[in-house]
Amino acid sequence: MTPTAIQQANARVASLLSAGNLAQAEAECRSILQAAPQDAAAHIYLGMIATRVGKHETAIELIRRGISLGRASAEDYFNLSQPLMALGRSVQAEAALREAVRLKPDFVPAMMNLGAVLAQQGKLPEAESAFREAIRLRPDDAALYVNLGRVCRWQQRIDEAIECYGRAIAINPAFEGAHSALGSGLREAGRISEAVAAFRKAVELRPDFRVAHSNLIYAMHFDPLTDPAENFAEHLRWAAKFAEPLRGTIAPHSNDRNPSRRLRIAYVSPDFTNHVIGFFMEPILERHDCANFEVYCYSDAAAPDETTARLQRHANVWRQTAGASDEQLAQLIHQDRIDILIDLTLHMRGSRLAMFARKPAPVQITHLAYCATSGISAMDWCITDPQMSPPGLHEQWFTEKLLRLKESYWCYRAPPASPPVGPLPAERSGYITFGSLNSFAKVNPQVIALGASVLQAVPNSRLMVHAPMGDANAAARKMFTDAGIDPNRLTLIGRQQREQYLEQYNQIDIALDSFPYGGGTTSIDALWMGVPLITLAGKTALSRTGVTLLSNLDLREWVGETPEQYVEIATSVASDISRLAQLRGTVRQRLQDSPLMNEQAYVRNLEAAYRYAWREWLRSEPSPLYSGERAG
Repeated sequence: MTPTAIQQANARVASLLSAGNLAQAEAECRSILQAAPQDAAAHIYLGMIATRVGKHETAIELIRRGISLGRASAEDYFNLSQPLMALGRSVQAEAALREAVRLKPDFVPAMMNLGAVLAQQGKLPEAESAFREAIRLRPDDAALYVNLGRVCRWQQRIDEAIECYGRAIAINPAFEGAHSALGSGLREAGRISEAVAAFRKAVELRPDFRVAHSNLIYAMHFDPLTDPAENFAEHLRWAAKFAEPLRGTIAPHSNDRNPSRRLRIAYVSPDFTNHVIGFFMEPILERHDCANFEVYCYSDAAAPDETTARLQRHANVWRQTAGASDEQLAQLIHQDRIDILIDLTLHMRGSRLAMFARKPAPVQITHLAYCATSGISAMDWCITDPQMSPPGLHEQWFTEKLLRLKESYWCYRAPPASPPVGPLPAERSGYITFGSLNSFAKVNPQVIALGASVLQAVPNSRLMVHAPMGDANAAARKMFTDAGIDPNRLTLIGRQQREQYLEQYNQIDIALDSFPYGGGTTSIDALWMGVPLITLAGKTALSRTGVTLLSNLDLREWVGETPEQYVEIATSVASDISRLAQLRGTVRQRLQDSPLMNEQAYVRNLEAAYRYAWREWLRSEPSPLYSGERAG
C-alpha cells in the first residue's frame, strides 16, 4: 500500500467504527498492518475495537503501541483511558486523561472522565474542579451536572447535589440518569417518599434501566409507607426483566458431588475496601478453615486500599474483576469450578445480581449486604439468624430459602483505634441525651414522631442525630421541629472519620434504633461504646436487626414490640441514672463475651451452614425444597 492508500484505508476504518461495523473495521485494520506493520493509526483503531468488545488488556496494549509509534493526540490518550477505566486502573487512566486535557484543554469528554477517575480515587475536590471546568465549557450538558452532583453528595453537600440534579432535569426532563441520581440524593436527605418517586420516574423513562430499578428496590426498604408485599412484588418485577431471561444461559454444573470434600467457596463484592463489608469480611476470611474450604474472592473494587490488601492476604485465590461484564465474570467463576458463590451486595451499588442470574455455581447464597431477598430464582439461600428471621414470620417475602446461623447474622470485630468508653454523659450534663447515628435515610417521619414522643416522656432530655449538612441540614432540622421537637433539644451532626464517629457515642446516653430499616453496624458500634440500644421489633428481617443484637447480649428487655412499648422502655431506662451508669461500664464486656464477637465460633457456624447448603443441593438438585431446618 502507498501512504495515500493507507491513509484512505484508515479513513474507511474510522467510518466503519462510527457505523458500528466492528468486523469489517477489524479486517481493514489487519490489511493495513500486513502492508504497514508500523502504522500507528491501525494499532489504535484495533485497540478501540478491542475496547468495544470488552478485550481491555488487548486494547491497552494496542493503543499504547500506536502512541509509541508516533500518534499521540488528545483523542488517542482519551481512547487509552477507556479500557484502563473499565479495568479499574484509575491511576493510569488519570495519567492518560491528564495528558489528553493537556494536549486539548477544551476536551470536555476527557475532562468529564478525568473527574470520574479522580472521584474513584477519593480525590473529590479535584474531581469537582474538573466537572466545574467542563460545565464552564459546556453549560447545557445535563450529564455534567449529574456528575458534579454526585461529587457534591460524596462530600456530604446533599443540598448542592440535589440542586445539581434539578438543573440536569431542567436541561433534559427525560434524562433518566438525572432522576435516578436525584433519588439517591433525596434518600440521603431522609426524603424517602420523594426518593422512591424519583427512582420510579427513572424506571418509567427507561424501563431497561437496571441500576435505577435496583435503586428503587433498595430505597423501598427505607420507606415506612411501603408494604412488604409491594416491596416483594417490585423485586419480582426486577427479576422478570433482568434475571429470568438469563435462565437459558445457565450451564450444567459438573462439580464433584462428594458431600465431605474440600469445598471451593467464593465471595463477590465491590466493597472489599475500607467499607463495612470489608470490616465484616476480615474475620471471616482470616478464620476460614482452609483444610475444608478453598476461598476465592472476586473483587470489583475500583480503588483498592489498605483494607483490600489485608483481605487479599487471607484468600486462597484473589481475582480483580472490576470492569468485567456480568457474562465474563460468570464464565470465569464457572471455569474456576466454584461450589458455593456468596453475594455481598444484593441491590446496592455495584450489584452483580444479573451475573448471579446466570448461576455460575451450583449453590448461591446472599449474605451481609442487608438481610432481604434478591428476588431472583437463581439465588438459593439467604443467610439470617433465628431472631432476625423467626421461622414462619416472613418466608413469603423471599425467593430464597432461609439459612439460619445458630446465633447471629453478624460477627463484629472492634475498630483498632476504638476510644475508651467514657462516663455517662448525663452525670455531667444533668439530662439524658438520646441519639441515632444511623444514615439519615433511615430517619423517616415515623421515626421522628416516635423520637418526639420519647423526648416528651423524658423531661429536659436531648436528641442527637446524624444528618446531612448545609441547606439539607436546615431541611432535616425542620422535619424534627415540625414533629414538635424544640430545636434547643436537638443536635444534628455530619459524617465524621470512624474514630471521631465512635467518640461521638461518649456524648450519648441511650441509642434509639430506626425502623423499618434498623441499624446494623451503627447499632453494634453503639453497644461497643457502652450505649444501651432501644429497638422496635418489626415483621421484616431488616426491622429486626436490633432484636438479634440484643438477644445475643441477653438484653431482650430493650426490645419494644409496639411503638408505645418502645417509648415506655426508653423512659424506664432513662429514669434510673445510676443503673444507666452501671450498664455503660458493662455493655462492652458483655458484647466481647457474646456470640457477636466470637469469631471462631461464628465462622465455624457459617461453614456449617455452607456445608448444609451443599448437602441440600446434592440431595435435592436441581430444585431443593425448604426443609424448615436451621443451619449449623
